[in-house]
Amino acid sequence: MNPLRIASGELRRLTSGTLPKLAVAALVLVPLLYASLYLYANYDPYGRLDKLPAAVVNADTGAQDADGHQRELGEQVTDELVSSGSFQWHRVSETEARDGVRDDDYSFAITIPEGFSSALLSSGELDPRQAAITLTTNDANNYLSRTIADQVAEQIRDTIAKQVGEEAANRFLVGFSTIHGRTQEAAGGATRLADGATRLLDGQQELADGAQRLATGSTQLATGLTTLRGSTEQLPQQTRKLADGATQVATGNAQIAALGNALATTSANLRGDLDDATGRLAQRLRDGGLSEPEVQHVLGVVGELRAPLDNADTQIRQAAGRLNTLADGSRQVATGAEQLAAAAPQLTTGIASASDGANQLAGGAASLKDGEATALTGTRELADGAGQLRDGLNEGLEQIPNADKDTQQAAAATISDPVAINSVGLASAGTYGAGLAPFFLALATWIGAFVLFLLLRPLSTRALTAGASPLRVALGGWLPAAVLGIAQVLVLFAAVTWLVGIDVAKPLAAIGFLLLGSLTFTAILHALNAFFGAVGKFLGLVLLVLQLVTAGGTFPWQTIPDALHPLHVVLPMGYVIDGLRHLLYTGASMRLWPDIAVLLAWLTGALAVSVLAAQKRRVWTVRQLRPELAL
Repeated sequence: MNPLRIASGELRRLTSGTLPKLAVAALVLVPLLYASLYLYANYDPYGRLDKLPAAVVNADTGAQDADGHQRELGEQVTDELVSSGSFQWHRVSETEARDGVRDDDYSFAITIPEGFSSALLSSGELDPRQAAITLTTNDANNYLSRTIADQVAEQIRDTIAKQVGEEAANRFLVGFSTIHGRTQEAAGGATRLADGATRLLDGQQELADGAQRLATGSTQLATGLTTLRGSTEQLPQQTRKLADGATQVATGNAQIAALGNALATTSANLRGDLDDATGRLAQRLRDGGLSEPEVQHVLGVVGELRAPLDNADTQIRQAAGRLNTLADGSRQVATGAEQLAAAAPQLTTGIASASDGANQLAGGAASLKDGEATALTGTRELADGAGQLRDGLNEGLEQIPNADKDTQQAAAATISDPVAINSVGLASAGTYGAGLAPFFLALATWIGAFVLFLLLRPLSTRALTAGASPLRVALGGWLPAAVLGIAQVLVLFAAVTWLVGIDVAKPLAAIGFLLLGSLTFTAILHALNAFFGAVGKFLGLVLLVLQLVTAGGTFPWQTIPDALHPLHVVLPMGYVIDGLRHLLYTGASMRLWPDIAVLLAWLTGALAVSVLAAQKRRVWTVRQLRPELAL
């Protein structure tokens, strides 16, 4: 008896009659009812979130920004939420929102409190306060609602933070532009200051040189005046003597001039007398009878005789004139000497004062020279500092941002949102249902294999009693389940792809791989039922539970407790899920050999256990011989 005849006999037994046929059809459709309906119901739940009722409360009263404009950021956020259509938003009061979430009228509520705008704008007033948004959830409504609400609140927070951050960054950059302008003005002023300091340094140098010359000249002047003072200390006495002598000389000269004048007068009188005498002589001669020529001759002789006297008279008068001039000059000299003598004490006093002043001037000039030297050093430091200030401001000016308005806005947007998420999906499921499809396909295949053995007998009693080999008996008992499992997979795969609409990247390979998984699962459950009997069904259920928690169908398997990691590595469902993920999603890796190898190992091992169970069942016990206990 070969395995095919054993299998066909079991199938004929199952399909003999209408109800058995319906039962077989029901077995084939069990995976379809489980997986396809679940995937259909959860194909794209995120695409229907607009049906989910949610409440939004806006208690914000607005606030004035730094420019004096009234801002109502709470109303702006509320409008954006309602207009987005992401959920079925309802504007309600705080009480309505709280009661609605409690009574399951709303899945969750978002409350924008009073002072929301004021807190957001507080950073512009250097009084930063964190704005808060209240999220109200109720796990009694639905646990995932809270998860979804947390994501919504986080998105709102990120959006508001981006907007506020962009505005703050924009103000920050505008402030930089203002600082740039003011620094530019300061740099211009520093340049002018440096130029003026340089000119001041040049003038200060000239002033210091002049102070040096002044100190030298004033010292020389003080020295000269001191010498002059020493030389003129006896000047009053000497000028007094000079005045007295000049007075005496003037007096003597006046006396001499008087004598000269008297002599000149006497000489003039004598000459006049001679003239009169000459005239009388001439008259007498004429009267005496002398002729005129003789008279003239006599007068000529007389003139010759009186010529020396006339010359002497002329010299006397000239001498008298000179003596008068000398007397006048002596008198003027005496007057000047008297004035000099009178002024000499004041002159010496003035010279002494001038000497003292010159000494003070020399001291002051020396102090001025020292002060100018200090001032020159300070001016030089001022010039150096002004130059450093100018250079520093110009260098700093180059480092201060001064972008145009468009660049400022772009920079502000980048600062407020510096990191962009560039999501690159190497393999994409597309929808929530497609993402869960590998898990539920594998799970449905196991459940389908499990329910088969509610009707199928793992080992044929007829074949065992006929003495067929354990291998043939085992294969004959497994093949009906394998055939029905194949039918389950084909119906399930067709419904998932055509009816539910899940796209499959590699459909033929996916069908082949899922068929391998079905063959493996039916072999495992066949082995359990064949070896343990009714207890094998319970063990199949236990394996199902273990694989549900360790296969990594929903969360990554690495997140399960470490104690369960060995079960993930050993049990087959995780490999079926992994292989289906590679075949269902576009762009996934095609490295399926490890998964295929593990499934083939399980298939081979399960068939070996079935053969061992058939070998064991060849020995009959009393219990096996009782008809009511026959399987």
